Amino acid sequence: MPRPTTKIELVQVASEKFDKMWEVINSIPAEILEQPFDFSYDDKKKEAHWSRDKNLRDIIIHLFEWHELLLNWVNSNSEGEPTPFLPHPYNWKTYGDLNMEFWRIHQKTPLENAREMLKLSHNAVIELLEPLTDKQLFTKKHFDWTGSTTLGSYFISATSSHYDWAIKKLKAHKKSVLICLKEA
Repeated sequence: MPRPTTKIELVQVASEKFDKMWEVINSIPAEILEQPFDFSYDDKKKEAHWSRDKNLRDIIIHLFEWHELLLNWVNSNSEGEPTPFLPHPYNWKTYGDLNMEFWRIHQKTPLENAREMLKLSHNAVIELLEPLTDKQLFTKKHFDWTGSTTLGSYFISATSSHYDWAIKKLKAHKKSVLICLKEA
C-alpha cells in the first residue's frame, strides 16, 4: 500500500503492519527467537541497529520507546507545552545515542512485559489519532511544532514504517539462524 495520505489510511496501515509484525513473531519457532541476534556475517547490514538489537525484546522495546516519544511530543505540544520530539540532549544527528540509551535501560525488562508495553503503546498511538483530522495530520506546518513536515509523517514513522523495520529484522534473524543450523 502506498504511503498514507488520510487518517483512515494511516490507521489501517498502522494496524495492518502491527498485526503483520505479530504474525511474523508468532510464526518464528521459539528455538529460533531465543537465539541471540547476530548479523555480523552480513557486510550489507552496517547500520547501528543491526548490532544494537540482540533479541526480540530489544526490537519490541525500541518500538515502544518511539511510541512514547510520539505520545509525549504530541500530548505536550497539544497542551501548549513546547516540547521537541527528541528529548534533550538528543537531536536528529545523535538519535542513535538515544536508541542506545533505550536499549541500555531496558536490558532487564522481561520479554512478556515488553510485549504488553508495546501493545498498550500502539493502542495509545491509535487512540491519539482519533480526534485528529486529515488536515491536521497531512498539511505541512499545520502545527508550528511539527516544523516543515506533517504530523502524519511522525505517526507513520513511529508505526507502520517502524513495524516494517521490525518485520525485516525478524525475518533476517530467522534466515540467519536457519542458515547456521544447516551448516552445523
